[in-house]
Amino acid sequence: MLAQQAEHVTHTVVDSPIGDLTLVAVDGALAGLYMEQHRHRPAEETFGDPDPAAFDDVIAQLRAYFEGTLTQFDLPLSPRGTEFQRTVWAGLREIPYGQTISYGGLADRLGRPGAARAVGLANGRNPISIIVPCHRVVGSSGDLTGYGGGLDRKRRLLALEAARVPAAAGTGTGILPTLW
Repeated sequence: MLAQQAEHVTHTVVDSPIGDLTLVAVDGALAGLYMEQHRHRPAEETFGDPDPAAFDDVIAQLRAYFEGTLTQFDLPLSPRGTEFQRTVWAGLREIPYGQTISYGGLADRLGRPGAARAVGLANGRNPISIIVPCHRVVGSSGDLTGYGGGLDRKRRLLALEAARVPAAAGTGTGILPTLW
């Protein structure tokens, strides 16, 4: 029988325009990005040892995102969840920068019409906020609905993206022009 090797878990905390962000890596891949008062934030003791150097690429890409010069992240990710949750989280990564989609629209896109509620629950459990852009999912009427980091942060992230995307790019799933 082969012995299973323990995972190497590390973390760091970085400042951002939306408050402190806790970054967690498992075996070198980003497994968590949690905001202050994050709704489904795991216990601190699961974050492993502090190691800021392990997150240089993540920090650089987040900085570029908040400066408006990065619209798509390119990082190794290792989100932990069920197969359905991972499918939803992969679908989130397909939502273009500066655009939004409804929970029902995302469910349809994933081939799961009628699963808007399940998509919403999986969306709410996304462990890698911002990079896996769960903030781009809104209610069917276009209203902002729950967000693990709070609606104010969701509004700010959407505004940051909308400010850098021409209005014409909003056709299709659409930017929410009524928010700003």
